[in-house]
Amino acid sequence: MKDIILNILQQSIEVKDRFIKNNLDLIIKAADMIAMNIASGHKILIFGNGGSAADAQHIAAEFVNRFQIERPPLPAIALTTDTSIITSIGNDYHFDEIFAKQVMALGKNDDIAIGISTSGNSNNVIKAINTAKNMELLTIGMTGNNGKLAECADLVFSVESGTTARIQESHITLAHILCELVERILFPQ
Repeated sequence: MKDIILNILQQSIEVKDRFIKNNLDLIIKAADMIAMNIASGHKILIFGNGGSAADAQHIAAEFVNRFQIERPPLPAIALTTDTSIITSIGNDYHFDEIFAKQVMALGKNDDIAIGISTSGNSNNVIKAINTAKNMELLTIGMTGNNGKLAECADLVFSVESGTTARIQESHITLAHILCELVERILFPQ
């Protein structure tokens, strides 16, 4: 059991280390984009399925409440939390529409849409990203090895791993880095 634990830890470290180091410039670009858009009165819409839905909520909470410093709330919404909206859209239309319709209702030009899909092939995430782009929102995709999401988002963070857990761990590490950078940009101490 100890060997299994240490092997998982080592895999996690290696995947995150490679992912972050390979995306340093893109991370800085995303942080600058998010900070600039928030400073100009825009918001972040975040969405994904399963563990990525939980990550969307986690990320939104870090922006709205606080991350590392005491500061005013920042506008972020997880589109994964309203069960009445999600189930009514899924029932009346199709599950593929659950995020796109919310983007249409809540998104405005130059807001930011962050779609999370470990496979990169979640139809509802891809449809929402394409809807956001058509509405002139800026789009960020968090994915695993490639997939269709990597082809449609403006900024793509693709984790080189075939293991869902390692991809999700990298996504939340990225999100925490972005939160801290955005705080430092908007609220220099």
